[in-house]
Amino acid sequence: MIIVLKPECSREQLVSFKEQLENNYAVKVNTWEGVHSTVLGLIGDTTAIDIDYISAQDIVDDVRRVQEPYKKANRKFHPENTVIELSNGTKIGDGGLVLMAGPCSVESREQVCSIAKSVKASGAQILRGGAFKPRTSPYAFQGLKAEGLDLLKDARRETGLPIVTEIMRTSHIDMFENVDIIQVGARNMQNFELLKELGKTNKPILLKRGLSSTIEELLMSAEYIMAGGNDKVILCERGIRTYETFTRNTLDLSAVPILKSLSHLPVIVDPSHATGKSWLVESMSMAAVAAGADGLIIEVHNNPKCALCDGAQSLTPEQFDKVAGKVNGLKKYLNENE
Repeated sequence: MIIVLKPECSREQLVSFKEQLENNYAVKVNTWEGVHSTVLGLIGDTTAIDIDYISAQDIVDDVRRVQEPYKKANRKFHPENTVIELSNGTKIGDGGLVLMAGPCSVESREQVCSIAKSVKASGAQILRGGAFKPRTSPYAFQGLKAEGLDLLKDARRETGLPIVTEIMRTSHIDMFENVDIIQVGARNMQNFELLKELGKTNKPILLKRGLSSTIEELLMSAEYIMAGGNDKVILCERGIRTYETFTRNTLDLSAVPILKSLSHLPVIVDPSHATGKSWLVESMSMAAVAAGADGLIIEVHNNPKCALCDGAQSLTPEQFDKVAGKVNGLKKYLNENE
C-alpha cells in the first residue's frame, strides 16, 4: 500500500502519522520525500487497514494498494529515478549515458591496463573486467581470480576509472571491498543467499537478468538486495534464451522501457552477451540507447582473436571508439529533443 501525503503536511504530522501506522498495524513504513509530495510505502500485511479511514485523514492526498510483490524496487513507492553516484563523481540514472567497457576476462596487467586507457580515451566512465569467470565448461578458462582483482585495481590506479567485476559466492565478499560496482551475473541472479549478503553491503550492485528469467523475477531479485538495506541496484538486460540460435541470446529491448516504467532503478544493456557477435554490438547499442537505457556494458579486447574468453563478441578498441561516438551522439540528440 502507498499513501501520498498532501504538500502542506508538516514534519510533526508526518512523524506522528508514521508512528500511528506502525503501532496499529503489522507494517513497516518507508518514507520517500520528493520535491512536490511525500510518499509512504507500507510493507507487510495491509489487509486489515481501512483505506477509507486512511483517506479521511487531513494530511492524506491519495491511498492505493500495490499488487506487485516487489515493493522497494517499485516506482509507485519511489516515483523519481534512483541515481547512483560513484566515488569519482560518475552518476548512473541521472539522464545521461554511462559506458562500461573492458575485457570479458582479465588476462594480464599489460592487457587490462592497455584496454582501460583505450576505452577511457573513447569516453568510457567505468572499466569492466572479469576476475572470476563462470563458464559452461569446467575445462574453460575460469579467470585469474584474486590476481585478476589486483590487476583491475592496477588499471584503476593508472586511469582513474571505477571498476565493475563479477562476484561468484558469498565467501568472496570481503575480497570485493575495494571494487566500485559488484556484478551479479545471469547465472547467479537467483542465488538468494548471495543477494541477501550483498544487501548488507553499501556497494552498488549490477544485477544481470537470468538466462530464462522474467522481468518480475529480475525485480524480485533486486528486491532481495534492497530488502537487506542496499538500495544501490542497477538492472541489466543481457539477453534471454529463446528458440533462436543465430545469436547467443535474444536481446529483449522491450525490457528497457518496461523496467523503467515499473521501477525507479537504473537500467543498462549488455549488447555483447546478448548477441555473442561483435558485428551486432553497434546496432544493438544504438537501439538500446533509443529504448531509454541509462548505460551500456560492452566487451573490448585488444586482440579478440586471441582472447581467452568470448573473443567473438568483443570489440577492438578502435571499434569501441566508433560505437562510443555514435551512442553518445544519439543520446545527446534524444536529450535535446525530449
